[in-house]
Amino acid sequence: MNDTQRSSRWTGSWLSGPPTADQADRQAYPGERLELPESGKGSVASMGRKLGALLVDLVIAGLIGALFLRANPTDTPAMLQQNYVSVGIWYVITVIGHGFFGFTPGMALLGLRVVRMDGTQLVGVPRAALRTLLIAPIVPACVWNSDNRGLHDRASGTMVLNAR
Repeated sequence: MNDTQRSSRWTGSWLSGPPTADQADRQAYPGERLELPESGKGSVASMGRKLGALLVDLVIAGLIGALFLRANPTDTPAMLQQNYVSVGIWYVITVIGHGFFGFTPGMALLGLRVVRMDGTQLVGVPRAALRTLLIAPIVPACVWNSDNRGLHDRASGTMVLNAR
């Protein structure tokens, strides 16, 4: 090896700088660094299945809300009131579902489960309430890392896995 090759190898190592977060966190599949399986039971749930479960839960909450309030599409205040009631019902369904069972009706339908990162069996109501409160504004759920964990999951110490 001549001096030019030795010099370029040495300068290239420090000129390129430390690895970026993307390079340091590179993995073959979501959950690999957490030692989770690539697919099947216990693997990280896909964004599509999580979105599907959320939509099912929102439809259920809307239908339950419609049992209590008959909204008229031409009456804006009545529609707004029904929307607030439906979101409140969704919040209660989600907090109770995640806190006590680890899943909501939509998650059960699509085979998903919320688990704590520390391995504790139940998510618990306080953690589920925080997680659900952070899902409501939508933005935290849309910002996720390489393990498909949104900001709401990272703040509450949870993640969504495939249950089957």
